[in-house]
Amino acid sequence: MLGTHTHVPTADEQIFPGGTAYISDVGMTGPYDSILGRKIDRVLSTAVTFVPSSFDVATHDPRLGGAIVELDPVTGQATSIRRIALDEAALAGMQQA
Repeated sequence: MLGTHTHVPTADEQIFPGGTAYISDVGMTGPYDSILGRKIDRVLSTAVTFVPSSFDVATHDPRLGGAIVELDPVTGQATSIRRIALDEAALAGMQQA
């Protein structure tokens, strides 16, 4: 059971006694230099002035947040769970490999 709410990853990954992998929040996939994936200046301006504006998608500092879960192929139960967080440099290195 992998949860997310587009925020920072939690450090509560675990395997429950019945074999269920769990983490509350795998973190955000998208631009970290943002407010929930939107350009900071647009969101702040609207929050301060209450004047509606479009929230343009941010593009700086993209990252991938998630988890890798290994399963026992016979029982289907999780045997391990590991958090992952990759920034642009790590993702570029993976593409070159």
